[in-house]
Amino acid sequence: MARKRHSDDDVLKLLREIELKLSSGGDVASACRGVGISDATYYNWRRRFGGMGRSQLSEMKSLKKENARLKKIVAELELEKLILKDSLNHLNPRRRHSALSWKSPLAFEAQVA
Repeated sequence: MARKRHSDDDVLKLLREIELKLSSGGDVASACRGVGISDATYYNWRRRFGGMGRSQLSEMKSLKKENARLKKIVAELELEKLILKDSLNHLNPRRRHSALSWKSPLAFEAQVA
């Protein structure tokens, strides 16, 4: 059977329809059959979108988009940091070991004192 993808807005509409059928005295299986989804899909959607309105859904989408953008920025900065560290090691071969090992500020204070 082909799998149908529903948009988040469609999912909210279908969940509302099912909730109306359940409030009028129907059972979950018949309500789900009425909208064309399985019981498992209903429970998964209810867990994911339960009690969520359109405004919360749009906020969740924008937060996911912002999170993906920030993860991309962090990955790019980490790559730049590794490239700079590697180029530093090639410029000064004697500092190779010290550039790769991290020392805490407390260890530095102990050496100075």
